[in-house]
Amino acid sequence: MNFDRLRHISERTEVGEQREVLLGVTIPETPGSFLDFCSAIGKRSITEFNYRFADTAEAHVLVGIQMAAGKDRVALVRELSKRFAVNDLSDNEVAVLHVRHMVGGRSASLPDEELFRFEFPEKPGALLKFLNTLGDGFNITMFHYRNHGSAYGRVLVGIQIPRGQMSNFKKSLKQIGYRHWHESDNAAYRQFLVS
Repeated sequence: MNFDRLRHISERTEVGEQREVLLGVTIPETPGSFLDFCSAIGKRSITEFNYRFADTAEAHVLVGIQMAAGKDRVALVRELSKRFAVNDLSDNEVAVLHVRHMVGGRSASLPDEELFRFEFPEKPGALLKFLNTLGDGFNITMFHYRNHGSAYGRVLVGIQIPRGQMSNFKKSLKQIGYRHWHESDNAAYRQFLVS
């Protein structure tokens, strides 16, 4: 037994006992849509969030949401489906075992994209605080979050920061108060996530 196997067992248990729902959601690719979607999820605990800009019209998001055993899943999917195209992938073996770890990939070069790494506190509302404080002046082009069971979630975010707006962006980061690192020159980012 090693940590990779323990993580696999934990993930399978959460989905198998219906304590996690895995959704593929299509939202408009416009500033503010991510905030609208997260507001629709509400204060439920998010176990993972995967997104990478790929199209100017639609954004495809893979999100894991922690649920009370057997409760709330149908109601959540029904509620989200009123506003977004939702595909419940919780029982899809390919999605559960593979796709959730492969979402993303390269994107065409996006003007003014900057990469940041954050530590979000592991508490409901942390993502909404981040998005509400940023507002809709900055376009999120990539987002990856995975709950690792610690006090802080590790988050990787691509953000388009228009020329001349970096100082305003930094003011927003100061207001949010989460630890962060500017990673735009990171070799892995350059090799695998941008064209």
